[in-house]
Amino acid sequence: MSPHQKPQPPVANPLRRNVAIIAHVDHGKTTLVDALLHQSGTFRAHERVAERAMDSIDLERERGITILAKNTAVHYRDLLINIVDTPGHADFGGEVERTLSMVDGVILLVDASEGPLPQTRFVLRKALERRLPPIVVINKIDRIDARPKEVLNEIYDLFIDLDATEDQIGFPLLYTNARTGTATDDPEMPGANLRPLFDAIVDHIPPPHGDPDAPLQMLVASLDSSDYLGRIAIGRIFNGRVRMGDQVSICKVDETVQETKVTKLLAFEGLRRVDIEEAAAGDIICLAGIESITIGETITDPEHQVPIPAMAIDEPTVSMIFGVNTSPMAGREGQYVTSRNLRDRLQRELLGNVSIRLEDTESPEQINVIGRGELQLSILIEMMRREGYELQVSRPDIVTKEKNGHLVEPVEELVIDVPEEFQGIVIALVGGRRGTMTRMVNHGSGRVRLEFRMPARGLIGFRSQFLTDTRGTGIMHHLFSGWEPWHGVIAARSAGALVADRAGLATSYAIYNLQERGEIFLEPGTPVYEGMIVGENARPNDLDVNVTKEKKQTNIRASTADEAIRLIPPRKLGLEQAIEFINDDELVEVTPANFRLRKKVLASNLRPKKAEIPMARTPTLTRL
Repeated sequence: MSPHQKPQPPVANPLRRNVAIIAHVDHGKTTLVDALLHQSGTFRAHERVAERAMDSIDLERERGITILAKNTAVHYRDLLINIVDTPGHADFGGEVERTLSMVDGVILLVDASEGPLPQTRFVLRKALERRLPPIVVINKIDRIDARPKEVLNEIYDLFIDLDATEDQIGFPLLYTNARTGTATDDPEMPGANLRPLFDAIVDHIPPPHGDPDAPLQMLVASLDSSDYLGRIAIGRIFNGRVRMGDQVSICKVDETVQETKVTKLLAFEGLRRVDIEEAAAGDIICLAGIESITIGETITDPEHQVPIPAMAIDEPTVSMIFGVNTSPMAGREGQYVTSRNLRDRLQRELLGNVSIRLEDTESPEQINVIGRGELQLSILIEMMRREGYELQVSRPDIVTKEKNGHLVEPVEELVIDVPEEFQGIVIALVGGRRGTMTRMVNHGSGRVRLEFRMPARGLIGFRSQFLTDTRGTGIMHHLFSGWEPWHGVIAARSAGALVADRAGLATSYAIYNLQERGEIFLEPGTPVYEGMIVGENARPNDLDVNVTKEKKQTNIRASTADEAIRLIPPRKLGLEQAIEFINDDELVEVTPANFRLRKKVLASNLRPKKAEIPMARTPTLTRL
């Protein structure tokens, strides 16, 4: 060994492999893990297992995306392979960084038709920076539009672009069909099972390094909780060993030290956790019963309290105000409605979500929540809503900084895939939001891939307009790129709102007469209150309307004449569409049963006076 080379730490356990799976949203990552679990004999022959078993949260199953990083373990020959399923979306990057701290290699999964997409780039860059060896798997080779050769060239380009080392570029390559559970190293020869992938993991992912005989060092990378065991710390042992009943020290993030005792040790076995008596360096395990432990802390030997350096987490770029519901319908549909309930729930979220920050506002009933992106915050709101919380949220705003006396803002790389006939509309739409095109690729398949650099502000409300303009055929992905000087003013929503001017029930007669004014958001019989947004005006100004108006009955007209009214179906807004739709003077009221849009100032006679007053929120400035 040359004097300049660092001595390599010893192999902790040659019978362990710790690997993370990297893939873009919907490229088949969770389906592949399902197949690995089945073929390793984890499940009994007649055991009923849910499809996409790793997506354990209802929201993950509904949306088809991975939100939380999750662990599983499979046996192959004499080895135990710990597999971590990472989120593919940049908004959940806090999960990604923690995942990569636990593993020794990665499987890069790419769709045989779509090729590497922006979120693949995001997670792969993190893995290559950590010098983790990759295995490349091109999935969905059974697709009619599969183009494995071109996709492989795109993968090589991506690796070179991300400054991969020569060893990393010399990756093993496999072609798989995750749905049928087959893998092969030759796309012309169909595989029989996933044995080639298992062999590649054993041969190319190094065993974990560390010294089992050194003092204990375990980094907490994830948290879970149990009604019976309390808080569960999940992490990897880098050095040493731990047994049931051992005294350990916890090196906290604030540099204090807490002494405690190990009351429960768990290891992963398929999708279950099993009790163990002892674990050593290289193992990924769970420690239960340590109440105040949080992510990024190190569990050490009491006599050698040497913490592992904390993980660097990308900064949050989007903020939203979460407040107590103050509408006339507050408290009717939710179980948790007070500011104390709201604050406690957000503080709990901080424990397991390292990429979210909370800031106090001038009002004790409002909290500024700062996160990675619109999707991450809307997922948080949706989870709170399902847990029984009532709240109201403001329009997303971006976090700005002051750098050398100049205001800078976050900029995103935006990649759009659309049919050729819509490319002109999309270029004009992005241009109006201060975006500039950097690349345009036409594969000759009738679709064009456009790449832009765009201020993060421009993406707020962009998705719904984009889907409307491309008639639902466009695909978009974005990725944080860096900080640039302020790009200037971006026009807000061009259309005004139709605002209810009194409380009551919406009627067919009133909605029928309002249809020519714009698009209506609600059905007849829906309760409304003064200041509630009931539709989108066709003109740029807001319009107060009476949506509860009833047809006057006379002795000539019968009430049955209303049955002939034909109503245009209302435009139903989901949570994300509602958040994107609102302006700065509007809020989204979120309850377990409904989403409602409303003005901040409900009384119509007070609204014009307050229209000139700026929002309570100011950009978050950080001096660099």
